[in-house]
Amino acid sequence: MDKNQPVRWYRVPFVWLLIAFPLTAVIAGFVTLGLAIQSDDGVVEDDYYRKGKEINRVLARDVAAAKLGLESTLELSATGRELALRLRAKPETKLPPAVEIRFLHATRAGLDRSLIVPRNGDGSYRAPLPELAPGHWNVQLAANDWRLTGSLYVPGAAKLVLRPAGS
Repeated sequence: MDKNQPVRWYRVPFVWLLIAFPLTAVIAGFVTLGLAIQSDDGVVEDDYYRKGKEINRVLARDVAAAKLGLESTLELSATGRELALRLRAKPETKLPPAVEIRFLHATRAGLDRSLIVPRNGDGSYRAPLPELAPGHWNVQLAANDWRLTGSLYVPGAAKLVLRPAGS
């Protein structure tokens, strides 16, 4: 073979190196697109204005909980299938017959859970607990005019104290 004879382009390794970089970027783009379509994260809020107006109402509920001296202890059973709440308040505060507890996943709104928990005769609140995905959860315990908050890590945490936000 003559050294002066031109080499075909596909036999030059440097050409394949130049082709590999853009080809890798295109493949990575399709993989990213597939992941984005497959796992909708639900993080973006549609109605920012309404959410902004709602903040003042939520803050008022936190202040009301602090004025009532509310605090709660949330305990998860060893199996993780039942929750027990013990709600404490100032002596003159009347505790509600049922409370709403919301488990809000920190990054995936589609995993959020909400329960209405009735009060038992002994003053505690008990209910079956839906399965919670592993990760960080924000917990809100609320009635009509007050709200308590806390953070929970699943798996691991079996007991959590809920307090008014900002206290």
